[in-house]
Amino acid sequence: MSDTINNTESVEVENEIDLIELIRKLWNKRWFIFKACCIGGVIGLIIAFSIPKEYTTTVILAPEINSENKGNMGALAATIGINLQQNTSEISPDLYPDIVKSTPFLLALLDLKVVDKEQEINTTLYNYLNDLQKKAWWDYIFSFPFQVLSKIHPTPENTDAEGISEKIISLTVEQEEVIKMLNKKISISVNKKTGVISLGVTMQSANISASIADTLSSYMQDYIIKYRTEKARQDLAFTQILYDESKQEYYNAQQVYANYIDKNQGIISASFRTTQERLQNEMNLAYNVYTQMAQQLQMAKIKVQDTTPVCKIIQPAVIPIKASTPKKILILMGFVFLAFLASYGWIFFVKDYIKSGKQ
Repeated sequence: MSDTINNTESVEVENEIDLIELIRKLWNKRWFIFKACCIGGVIGLIIAFSIPKEYTTTVILAPEINSENKGNMGALAATIGINLQQNTSEISPDLYPDIVKSTPFLLALLDLKVVDKEQEINTTLYNYLNDLQKKAWWDYIFSFPFQVLSKIHPTPENTDAEGISEKIISLTVEQEEVIKMLNKKISISVNKKTGVISLGVTMQSANISASIADTLSSYMQDYIIKYRTEKARQDLAFTQILYDESKQEYYNAQQVYANYIDKNQGIISASFRTTQERLQNEMNLAYNVYTQMAQQLQMAKIKVQDTTPVCKIIQPAVIPIKASTPKKILILMGFVFLAFLASYGWIFFVKDYIKSGKQ
């Protein structure tokens, strides 16, 4: 028992000695570590100030959730983050990111006009992303070989669009690159419990960032409304057609009945009364159909209004004052920390390894 206690105490003493030796060695090399950290800090500042500033605008939407066909189980599932979607006319919140990041949705944004008087920008979003984006100096260095290769072996453009279905989207190489760039600059998240949508747009211009975020939220609202009311609007259009047909048939039957009465005034015969009753019955039947279709048309209009959701904007687009990237302090601290680790590794590992190799 006493041997075990003595061994434990000896191990603790050795650990204390190793720790003191470690601190002493670091203290002796403090100027070397300080110089390394200063060099790392300078490199971090160069990197931080070389990255172009970007501004992020966030818009928060709260679309109306249709609670039809949801009972106690739906409410219970919502409390634990599960959404029981039973209404087929309701778009699932899980699809919102896929909708916003889809190619047709992004293509609709490229023709948007963007303006920034401070930076003297007045062009389309496509030209802004393709021609007016600032880059860090190392991006030009790394992209130079690819630019040379692209000029030597240019990529053939897909200019022959004959025989391609209208449902198929044909993009050029530049359009594809711009869409990928726009895809990275747009973020969307959905709270599954509340259905609240958070849209974020990051651009190198604060004004353009707020403008795109506002337009994107409007596009999202329009998409949700069109999706939710699509079936009701189709029913309304079909009911309108039936209403117009029944109205015209009623007017025709009414005109035929009136013309027959005008032409046969003063005639008293069984055949006249029979034809008169038949025309009158046809007119009454057409009138009944006409009134029923008029009622159904009004009901269809009410249904469209009833199924139209209300998207409440909780947080509108606000022009950001401070840049969201780059995080200069974090970059500086990161490079200083890496420099400290590098100097530590040099002192305790690399330097000793080189000495042992020479010996």
